[in-house]
Amino acid sequence: MNNRRLTTAFRTLALAAAASAIATPAMAADAVTDALQKAYVPYRTALFRTNSKAQAESEQAIAQARIELRQIQERFASKPPAPYDRDPAFDKTLQEVAAVLAQSETQIRDRQLAHAHETLEAVRDLLSGLRQRNGVVVFSDHMNAYHEQMETLLGSGAKLLDAPQGWQKLAAHTGTLQYLAARLRSQAPAALADDAEFKTGVQAVEASVNALTQAVFGQDAAAAREALGKLKGPYSRLFQKFG
Repeated sequence: MNNRRLTTAFRTLALAAAASAIATPAMAADAVTDALQKAYVPYRTALFRTNSKAQAESEQAIAQARIELRQIQERFASKPPAPYDRDPAFDKTLQEVAAVLAQSETQIRDRQLAHAHETLEAVRDLLSGLRQRNGVVVFSDHMNAYHEQMETLLGSGAKLLDAPQGWQKLAAHTGTLQYLAARLRSQAPAALADDAEFKTGVQAVEASVNALTQAVFGQDAAAAREALGKLKGPYSRLFQKFG
């Protein structure tokens, strides 16, 4: 497969993704979403710290996340304001999030940090589903979309190098990741877009994707494997602070 065909594959994926994003609803600023985003900060820290095997920091973060969620339940569970007021599963979702946090806190206390990290991943999906049902978009959704595609590449990218039409498939996956990386910059709210640390973090994510893109263009298997191994670090650092 030549470079021209690989370039076409990237452009096709980017155009398709852009078309699907045209109808994306605007970011909302309501009391529930603001409170959930506030609770998301210690949740992100717990997710990051359990992954890095930091016991004390994980205990502190998960305790704070549970406090924040409990306050949200007390304020909004019985009668949420718009746009969540027509969602019959609103309270149930908060209960599910609370159960996940409680389970992960037990696992952290038992020093099962790897299991706690996997358990905590469910919160990301629960809150994303809650927002999606109610037409709410926040920057975390763009971070989550990138994360999902990145995990796909981390799980199957290296295997594609030895598979039939593997370069073509890897080009398609990498093109999607490249588009989602660009969205991290273009969809950032003004407060983030002007933040120097955020800019540095996004640049690092973009650089990691560009390294993979160049390896795919050159059909360099060794460089592709190296680039795949360097995707997670920049994203994790950006997620921990801004995701």
